[in-house]
Amino acid sequence: MEAAQLPQGQTWELPPVILHPFSDPNGPDKLVESSRAHLMLQGLLPSGELSQDEILHRLLSGRLCELRMLYYVGKDLERWVEQCAEMSNRDDILRGAGITAASFAQYLVDDPPTNVREKLVRWGVADYKSIFSRALGLNGVFSRVPELDWLSPHFVRYYYRYADQMFSCRQGADTFPLLPAQNFVLDLYASGEYSRRLEREWEEI
Repeated sequence: MEAAQLPQGQTWELPPVILHPFSDPNGPDKLVESSRAHLMLQGLLPSGELSQDEILHRLLSGRLCELRMLYYVGKDLERWVEQCAEMSNRDDILRGAGITAASFAQYLVDDPPTNVREKLVRWGVADYKSIFSRALGLNGVFSRVPELDWLSPHFVRYYYRYADQMFSCRQGADTFPLLPAQNFVLDLYASGEYSRRLEREWEEI
């Protein structure tokens, strides 16, 4: 893939990425139990009186919780990709450069601007590349948040490997140019943070 040929010095302001919170009251407990179950299956923690089936059930419950959280992140990212694609289609230069939705998805995963990367790190999201790519990969396959009885145990247990391949397949479906990072401006907000910003702007009008 090659970078799109865009005028030097010209920048486009992209819509902000707005991430909404996803809350599962039992989520933190499930994730902790899943981590412990994984260590038990590896022989690194004693299983006590738990059977193999019980340990596997705990592992799968936590993995499903992770999968569902990624799916909801992906819905927000998918919305952003669609907004960017619509903006590109209305712009003669971007449209002429052949920029597609896949261009924006790859940009967000591989080369987001410094302010976005720094904000994610402040939020404690160091491996944003894996999170964003897997979230978009899952949304390329599922139209609704997945339920356990839709999925095989093997898929749930190793969902992250499948999600990596889903993103790769999604991006490989068509050729597209890469976005030169210097030509684009992007901000990232949590939904509550963005709402407060809008309120301040409205007060100033």
